[in-house]
Amino acid sequence: MSRGLKITLAIIVAVLLVVAICISWAVGTYNKIVKTNETVTASWSQVENQYQRRYDLIPNLVETVKGFAKQEQTVLLGVTEARASVGSLKVTPEVLRDPKAFSQFQQAQDGLGSALQRLLVVTENYPQLKSNENFLALQSQLEGTENRIAVERRRFNEDVQVYNIMIRQFPGSLVAGFGHFQEAQYFKSITGAEQVPQVKF
Repeated sequence: MSRGLKITLAIIVAVLLVVAICISWAVGTYNKIVKTNETVTASWSQVENQYQRRYDLIPNLVETVKGFAKQEQTVLLGVTEARASVGSLKVTPEVLRDPKAFSQFQQAQDGLGSALQRLLVVTENYPQLKSNENFLALQSQLEGTENRIAVERRRFNEDVQVYNIMIRQFPGSLVAGFGHFQEAQYFKSITGAEQVPQVKF
């Protein structure tokens, strides 16, 4: 075998080795992005589960309060309308990648949360209601659900951060672009959440 042929073969082997390493890296990176994307989707499912739990508690809470606080129709109607607004949203996995749709989802959920807070503030005026076992059980479940929502939203944001960093950092961004991976949206705090709510009777 001539020396020129040996050099040519060595170059071919080196190029094939580099190509194999690049393909292996790209496949590994792609698989990591897919796994992280699935983690975001799973976190999103947990957020939705907690929102659904809250959504399901509301009719019982409204009915219990209605029996004691008939004159608070405006507040009860606000909760019912906010619940209907949340129920009318069609939430698909694409919402995570669409800033406008995600913002609408968050606004509807935040509106429902605010309506529930107003309802619970109103109930402070009704001592009989506050001592009702059904109301106390529902209130406890609702408070627990709100805590779970906060925890799941935090976890979701953490998972989104890992995913977004992975698809935006070079060289992973090359694979993400090739795989058409898009940034996921974060939950943001409610406007005015930094202010302490004022309760007036």
